[in-house]
Amino acid sequence: MNASVSGQRPPKPRFKRWWIWGPVLLLSLLAGAWLGLKGSSTGKRADLGAGYVAHVVCSCRYVGNRDMASCKTDLEPGTEIVKVEDDTRKRRITASVPLFARRSATFDPEYGCALDKP
Repeated sequence: MNASVSGQRPPKPRFKRWWIWGPVLLLSLLAGAWLGLKGSSTGKRADLGAGYVAHVVCSCRYVGNRDMASCKTDLEPGTEIVKVEDDTRKRRITASVPLFARRSATFDPEYGCALDKP
Protein backbone atom coordinates (compact mmCIF):
# COMPACT_ATOMS: atom_id res chain seq x y z
CA MET A 1 0.00 0.00 0.00
CA ASN A 2 1.34 3.45 -0.92
CA ALA A 3 1.66 6.10 1.85
CA SER A 4 0.24 8.84 -0.36
CA VAL A 5 -2.80 6.75 -1.22
CA SER A 6 -3.65 5.93 2.39
CA GLY A 7 -3.31 9.58 3.55
CA GLN A 8 -0.33 9.00 5.82
CA ARG A 9 2.79 11.12 5.61
CA PRO A 10 6.09 9.44 4.91
CA PRO A 11 8.38 9.38 7.99
CA LYS A 12 10.94 12.20 8.25
CA PRO A 13 14.56 11.21 8.51
CA ARG A 14 15.79 11.61 12.09
CA PHE A 15 19.24 12.97 11.20
CA LYS A 16 17.75 16.22 9.87
CA ARG A 17 16.42 17.02 13.32
CA TRP A 18 19.94 16.83 14.75
CA TRP A 19 21.14 19.43 12.25
CA ILE A 20 18.78 21.87 13.95
CA TRP A 21 18.76 20.79 17.60
CA GLY A 22 22.37 19.62 17.88
CA PRO A 23 23.96 23.10 17.64
CA VAL A 24 21.24 24.60 19.86
CA LEU A 25 21.92 21.97 22.52
CA LEU A 26 25.69 22.45 22.26
CA LEU A 27 25.44 26.25 22.58
CA SER A 28 23.12 25.90 25.56
CA LEU A 29 25.54 23.56 27.33
CA LEU A 30 28.50 25.83 26.61
CA ALA A 31 26.63 28.93 27.83
CA GLY A 32 25.61 27.13 31.02
CA ALA A 33 29.16 25.95 31.67
CA TRP A 34 30.55 29.46 31.09
CA LEU A 35 28.01 31.04 33.43
CA GLY A 36 28.69 28.39 36.04
CA LEU A 37 32.44 28.98 35.93
CA LYS A 38 32.09 32.76 35.91
CA GLY A 39 30.10 32.74 39.16
CA SER A 40 32.26 30.10 40.82
CA SER A 41 35.53 30.47 42.65
CA THR A 42 37.31 30.35 39.28
CA GLY A 43 35.52 33.52 38.16
CA LYS A 44 36.22 35.21 41.47
CA ARG A 45 39.90 34.31 41.28
CA ALA A 46 40.05 35.65 37.73
CA ASP A 47 38.51 38.93 38.89
CA LEU A 48 40.95 39.14 41.80
CA GLY A 49 43.92 38.37 39.55
CA ALA A 50 42.92 40.95 36.96
CA GLY A 51 42.52 43.61 39.67
CA TYR A 52 45.87 42.74 41.21
CA VAL A 53 47.71 42.94 37.88
CA ALA A 54 45.98 46.20 36.91
CA HIS A 55 46.95 47.86 40.19
CA VAL A 56 50.55 46.60 40.25
CA VAL A 57 51.24 47.57 36.64
CA CYS A 58 49.54 50.97 37.05
CA SER A 59 51.68 51.74 40.10
CA CYS A 60 54.83 50.60 38.35
CA ARG A 61 54.04 52.45 35.12
CA TYR A 62 52.74 55.78 36.41
CA VAL A 63 54.03 56.10 39.98
CA GLY A 64 57.41 54.50 39.31
CA ASN A 65 57.70 55.93 35.77
CA ARG A 66 58.91 52.61 34.32
CA ASP A 67 58.20 51.11 30.91
CA MET A 68 55.79 48.20 30.36
CA ALA A 69 58.52 45.62 29.77
CA SER A 70 60.06 46.46 33.13
CA CYS A 71 56.69 46.39 34.88
CA LYS A 72 55.89 42.88 33.68
CA THR A 73 58.85 41.59 35.69
CA ASP A 74 57.08 42.69 38.90
CA LEU A 75 54.19 40.26 38.41
CA GLU A 76 53.90 37.06 40.43
CA PRO A 77 54.24 33.63 38.83
CA GLY A 78 50.86 32.37 37.64
CA THR A 79 49.68 35.71 36.28
CA GLU A 80 50.89 35.00 32.75
CA ILE A 81 47.32 34.40 31.56
CA VAL A 82 46.33 37.99 32.41
CA LYS A 83 46.49 40.31 29.38
CA VAL A 84 47.54 43.92 30.03
CA GLU A 85 46.61 47.02 28.00
CA ASP A 86 48.03 50.50 28.57
CA ASP A 87 46.04 53.64 27.71
CA THR A 88 48.66 56.38 28.10
CA ARG A 89 46.24 59.17 27.20
CA LYS A 90 43.90 58.34 30.11
CA ARG A 91 46.70 56.93 32.28
CA ARG A 92 44.75 53.71 32.70
CA ILE A 93 45.90 50.10 32.82
CA THR A 94 43.36 47.43 31.92
CA ALA A 95 44.02 43.81 32.82
CA SER A 96 41.82 40.95 31.67
CA VAL A 97 41.52 37.21 31.96
CA PRO A 98 39.95 36.18 28.64
CA LEU A 99 36.24 35.25 28.94
CA PHE A 100 36.18 35.76 32.73
CA ALA A 101 37.21 39.13 34.13
CA ARG A 102 38.34 42.63 33.20
CA ARG A 103 39.57 45.27 35.66
CA SER A 104 41.11 48.72 35.20
CA ALA A 105 43.28 50.92 37.39
CA THR A 106 43.56 54.66 36.73
CA PHE A 107 46.33 56.97 37.88
CA ASP A 108 45.46 60.19 39.70
CA PRO A 109 48.42 62.53 40.43
CA GLU A 110 47.06 63.29 43.89
CA TYR A 111 46.04 59.82 45.03
CA GLY A 112 48.08 57.40 42.90
CA CYS A 113 46.56 54.34 41.24
CA ALA A 114 43.11 53.13 42.16
CA LEU A 115 40.98 50.33 40.77
CA ASP A 116 37.91 51.43 38.87
CA LYS A 117 34.55 50.07 39.93
CA PRO A 118 33.76 46.77 38.19
